[in-house]
Amino acid sequence: MSYISLCVQVVVQRVHVDGLDRTKDDLLTYEIKEVFRARNLIDVMKKSHEARQKLLRLGIFRKVNVVIDTSRGLTLDVTFQVTELRRVTGSYNTVVGNNEGSMVLGLKLPNLLGRAERMCLQFSFGTKETSYGVSLFKPQPGNFERSITLNAYKVTGQFPWSSLRETDRGASAELTFPLWRTSQSLRYEAVWRELSCLARTASFAVREETGHSLKSSLSHSMVIDSRNSTILPRSGGLLRVHQELAGYTGGDASFLKEDFELQLNKTLLWDSVLSLSLWGGLLLPIGDTPTSIADRWFYLGGPTSVRGFSMYSLGPQSEGDYLGGGAYWAGGVHLFSPLPFTRRQGGFMDLFRTHFFLNAGNLCNLDYGEGPGAHLQRLAECVRWSYGLGLVMRLGNIARLELNYCIPMGVQSGDRICDGVQFGAGIRFL
Repeated sequence: MSYISLCVQVVVQRVHVDGLDRTKDDLLTYEIKEVFRARNLIDVMKKSHEARQKLLRLGIFRKVNVVIDTSRGLTLDVTFQVTELRRVTGSYNTVVGNNEGSMVLGLKLPNLLGRAERMCLQFSFGTKETSYGVSLFKPQPGNFERSITLNAYKVTGQFPWSSLRETDRGASAELTFPLWRTSQSLRYEAVWRELSCLARTASFAVREETGHSLKSSLSHSMVIDSRNSTILPRSGGLLRVHQELAGYTGGDASFLKEDFELQLNKTLLWDSVLSLSLWGGLLLPIGDTPTSIADRWFYLGGPTSVRGFSMYSLGPQSEGDYLGGGAYWAGGVHLFSPLPFTRRQGGFMDLFRTHFFLNAGNLCNLDYGEGPGAHLQRLAECVRWSYGLGLVMRLGNIARLELNYCIPMGVQSGDRICDGVQFGAGIRFL
């Protein structure tokens, strides 16, 4: 390549993409068009790098290289040398959930029709859940954040805190799109649910919930996430709002469900981080149809929510089985700081943080014949709270581990406490 001053105006005459087999040309036009608008060599390099990142984000190329060469005079040719993924790829990995783990086997067909479509077949076997399903992902050319996902699945989960086993067979269609600074999704789901007892000692309240039901629902989610990390953020905030409406599109479940999650993070002196979080949710039955335990998935307690209590062991219960609630709130104040006597930044010890926390929350059922004032009063009664300190370890961008010494307070009859050392692993913490 002959030498050209970085600030001299140039013209990008041609952009080549070498190595294409089944990818359609029109898909790539949207991703590389900004290269033609570059006006000097620095701009060409910058826009070429941005285009390379966009091509990799499509998930259809294993490798993308950029070559910039002079054509004649001050005109340039930019060549993207790509290597497409195989038509069929397999994967094996482990996933850490909230105090549970899973082994996931997958079979992917990337770039199925040549425009970044992707079909996935997946089998997951975990400590509490087994599932398999097939999904089809289709992005909009030129706007990768806008996509449609079709999914068919079967999931069998065990919920020992409720002595319940649930098998879901369903299908869903989801539209995801950006709006201003938010990520939005609209979803329709139809699922046939089969509930059965996990143990012979299951309470009568759980036994009468067993059987088959059909849920047909529409849901909407909105997410604003400015955090610098999803696992152990040091700055930024998160707002997640979710609504689900069931009953108007068929099925025998009728309810309106609302829940939200709010988190704020701020870096303080000496590399410490103050984190504030608030969760809340409400389940409103529609008509005379009572809500099913399969829909009352508001649970509290455990190392990932209100620490110092056993997993999901707060709120309404019957003979030791926890039934979930129709309304809840939970809040937390956390202070994370580096380990004492460690000065080196970026080393192994930087994965660890000391942890001081204060958690509080309540979970209950509401009488919807009462007014909002009575509802707030009930949510403010019998508040469970806990405080303590411990050690946090970040496992890359996968999960985090917590080992805390917890002191539970505000314990009510039927609550199960974990007074002392409590271990937790997960990706979503209060």
